Amino acid sequence: MRQFELDPRLAADTVLVKDLGLCALLLMNDRRWPWLILVPKRNDITEMHELTPLDQTLLTFETCLTAKALKTFSGAEKINVGALGNMVPMLHVHVIARHSGDTNWPGPVWGHGRAEPYEDDALEDLRGALARAVLNE
Repeated sequence: MRQFELDPRLAADTVLVKDLGLCALLLMNDRRWPWLILVPKRNDITEMHELTPLDQTLLTFETCLTAKALKTFSGAEKINVGALGNMVPMLHVHVIARHSGDTNWPGPVWGHGRAEPYEDDALEDLRGALARAVLNE
C-alpha cells in the first residue's frame, strides 16, 4: 500500500494540526475565519461514497468531533461543514466557524477576497490549541 499523499493545493494552503484516526486535521492558513479541513488519509478517493462503510463512519465521527470542538473553541454562532471538491478533487471536508459580522457574513467563505495568513507565532499557538481542543486534552 502506498503512503498517503496530500494534494499539493491543500498542502500549500494549510498546516497540519494533528493526525486523527482516519483524517489529517488541517488548519486553513487564513485568519479571517477559524477554518479546519479533514482529509481522509486514503489515496485516490474523491467522494464520500467511495470510502468503505467503516471509513464513512469514522469520517462522520471525526467531522462531528471537530465541529463541536471548533464551535466551543471559537464561540461561533454557526459551524459550516462542506465537502465540495470542485477545485481540489481529493476528498476533504471543510469545517468553518462563522460569526455574524465576520468577513462576508452570511455569504460563503469561498472566493471572497484574499487569504490573510497567520503570523508564524500565532499559527503555532493556534495549531496547538486546536489540537488540544479537538482531542479534549
